[in-house]
Amino acid sequence: MARVSTYLNFMGDTAEAFEFSRGVFGTEYHAPPQRMGDVPPEAQGDLRDDERDKIMHVELPILGGHVLMATDMLESMGHELRIGNNVSINLEPDSREEADRLFAALSEGASDTAPMQDMFWGAYWGTCLDRFGVRWMINHATPAA
Repeated sequence: MARVSTYLNFMGDTAEAFEFSRGVFGTEYHAPPQRMGDVPPEAQGDLRDDERDKIMHVELPILGGHVLMATDMLESMGHELRIGNNVSINLEPDSREEADRLFAALSEGASDTAPMQDMFWGAYWGTCLDRFGVRWMINHATPAA
């Protein structure tokens, strides 16, 4: 089923921020947070030892079915947190075709794009900063067989 969520980027304190949010909303994670050290070695790049425990992905339901998701940005990958890359609207369409349609429309005139591609976590994913300065992520999860 398609859904929309909010995706947040933090500079190393995702775990702390989400523990705070978990207490505020009184909810539990959809699954245990995934750590950078859990990423397949070929996708880790120049991951430093002190970054292995940072959050790769976490999901926390808040109100009315809305889900907050987040990741830690990493200095070793050249990430820099700034206004404009700290929040994304995450779209999860039901099909690859709809993912491609949404990406094509949202990325028209966009900058800072990562084209739609199959990712190691099992999804078809892409992102862009649209011409109005809104960051979009499109993440089509391939249904489990």
